[in-house]
Amino acid sequence: MTHLQAGLSATTLEKAKAELKENPDTLHQDIQEVRDMIITRPDIGFLRTDDAFILRFLRARKFNHFEAFRLLAQYFEYRQQNLDMFKNLKATDHGIKQALKDGFPGVLSNMDRHGRKILVLFAANWDQSRYTFVDILRSILLSLEAMIEDAELQVNGFILIIDWSNFTFKQASKLTPSMLRLAIEGLQDSFPARFGGIHFVNQPWYIHALYTVIRPFLKDKTRKRIFMHGNNLNSLHQLINPEILPSELGGMMPPYDMGTWARTLLEHAYDEETEYCPESYTLSVQDLERDLEKDLSPKTMKRSQSVVEPGVLKRPDKVKREEDNMQPLLSLD
Repeated sequence: MTHLQAGLSATTLEKAKAELKENPDTLHQDIQEVRDMIITRPDIGFLRTDDAFILRFLRARKFNHFEAFRLLAQYFEYRQQNLDMFKNLKATDHGIKQALKDGFPGVLSNMDRHGRKILVLFAANWDQSRYTFVDILRSILLSLEAMIEDAELQVNGFILIIDWSNFTFKQASKLTPSMLRLAIEGLQDSFPARFGGIHFVNQPWYIHALYTVIRPFLKDKTRKRIFMHGNNLNSLHQLINPEILPSELGGMMPPYDMGTWARTLLEHAYDEETEYCPESYTLSVQDLERDLEKDLSPKTMKRSQSVVEPGVLKRPDKVKREEDNMQPLLSLD
């Protein structure tokens, strides 16, 4: 075991070897091979290239050197292309702070049986008068940056549960195709985290409609990890032990305190007021969305026009309401 594996338990070390093909004897060579590829992308500013940092990208791509480098390049390219998003990316930023305090994201104290950290989002908590969808995305990325420092989570990964209870049609209309694509690019394509499952519960018909919009941008591997549980929490409990879930998700733990993770990141700043300039930030978000709309392919947009137009949801005639039984889009590997 090298010093780069010092934070791993014996169980996780074995898992890294078996599942990720991590070999302590070749670890430094693996890292250097990825680092040597940086010269092929002079258009990207690689702001961090130390061993520990590159290692998380290798783990995220099961030590495939080329795929690890591609993820590393996309990580920095995404940040270069969306400079406004990463300006003042800290917990005390007004929009991020408000999103964090409303539980975006929530982080459960207990891991699942595979050692994965569980993130929960209660979608109806989104107060659109105080912060934007981009603020929510920024708060999630900031949180993941903090958590991915843990070597155990680099190997074991994360689980995401989104509870759509009481999420209104009006709220959903703010989820434009460009914003959804921005989130997919940031979480799926540009961040070194392993997501073992994405679980939707209590989702209304218009969330199914939104899924048809984002589906073309999802990798097959991601699709296989998306579960639509509807109102059937028993199906969720078959995959995640209810003993570690809050009561809102049919679990045995107390109701989730939305400020738990926010207090962890903010500490003494949790109760402090922050200044906010809504005009300037709104303009930057609008500019970001306009740029993204240019990138949406006509073919994809034509395919989704029957379901949604940017910013306006239309109920499709043939969208099925969620059954009581579990209806996974695809099963977990």
